[in-house]
Amino acid sequence: MEINNKLLKITKDLVSFKSISPFQDGSIDYVEEYLKNLGFVTSRHDKNDTANLIAKFGDKAPIFAFAGHVDVVPAGDLSKWTYDPFVLSSYNNRLYGRGIGDMKGAIAAFMFAVNELLKQVKSINGSIMLLITSDEEAAATDGTTVMVEYLKQNKITLDYCLVGEPTSVDNLGDVIKVGRRGSLTGHLEVIGLQGHIAYPDLCKNPIHLFADALKELTSAKWDDGNEFFPATSLQFANLNSGLGVDNVIPGSLFASFNFRYNNLHSSDSLIKKVEDILNKHNLKYNIRWRNSAKPFYTKPGRLNKIVADTISEELKVTPQLKTDGGTSDGRFLVEVSTELLEFGLSNKYIHQINENINEDDLFALAKTYTIILNKIFND
Repeated sequence: MEINNKLLKITKDLVSFKSISPFQDGSIDYVEEYLKNLGFVTSRHDKNDTANLIAKFGDKAPIFAFAGHVDVVPAGDLSKWTYDPFVLSSYNNRLYGRGIGDMKGAIAAFMFAVNELLKQVKSINGSIMLLITSDEEAAATDGTTVMVEYLKQNKITLDYCLVGEPTSVDNLGDVIKVGRRGSLTGHLEVIGLQGHIAYPDLCKNPIHLFADALKELTSAKWDDGNEFFPATSLQFANLNSGLGVDNVIPGSLFASFNFRYNNLHSSDSLIKKVEDILNKHNLKYNIRWRNSAKPFYTKPGRLNKIVADTISEELKVTPQLKTDGGTSDGRFLVEVSTELLEFGLSNKYIHQINENINEDDLFALAKTYTIILNKIFND
């Protein structure tokens, strides 16, 4: 395969788009034009500021789908970057650029892989579909969810879905995600009674009132995990109270916290447990909940075997099947997929200043994706 120049050209082009979530800045237009030139039939499902692309080659089962996002997090203080974050830069076998790891590199690798496959064969025994959004890093409300709804309405099921999220840790291919934990956030206000700090008998200090409940919440053991998921975790992100002066007992305390929970719980069961603890301590409070992701797990089948075997043969790594880490659009795609997994580049430097990947990994990922496609349609 003439991999270096062609793959680097695609990657360079993708990185050049300032596609700060949810804006595509022309990146999805670029992907669409590339796929049209390969014979894909494309449709756009844009909503509000989000661009969504569904591209399909072939018209029969099985359907193999690659899903990903072109949007990136902001670059931040540009003076802290060694290189322009929107110009692909190479130094000491590392490729630098915002989104190179999460996940423009994987999209480029898959675009290259599809091109390689279709150079070898004029038709395939099945269909290839790409679902690309510009709303994964932000609200994730107008992106993959919109495409999933389209698939549901048209009764389209993805037999195999590979999400190109950066799952690798120490070596390319060492981790495959076969599910993800749920995410439940609580925004809590504990209500007290404000007054002069010298007269505590006339006040109700919400900091003191909340202390025992906070201790119980943070020391609780929610579960031990299971064979598919790690234990559920509760972490407080913010705790604020007071007027910024030394002589006033505050009237309210505000806290935000997040559960990353496994399939031993539902959001409702966790909400009940938290509110039972708050009520147990006789707190007066308001609380607002947001469940942004349900836990999901897909039982490994043919796709998993093909991907794991290919990684083992090509990359000389035995992948671990995990469900940890943050959320991904897999939580939406699992609703229309028979089998789904995530496999992509290293997540070591994603979202960081000077985001970068190993250059060899990009080439190896493209080759691995190409072999996976060949096995899906030829084995």
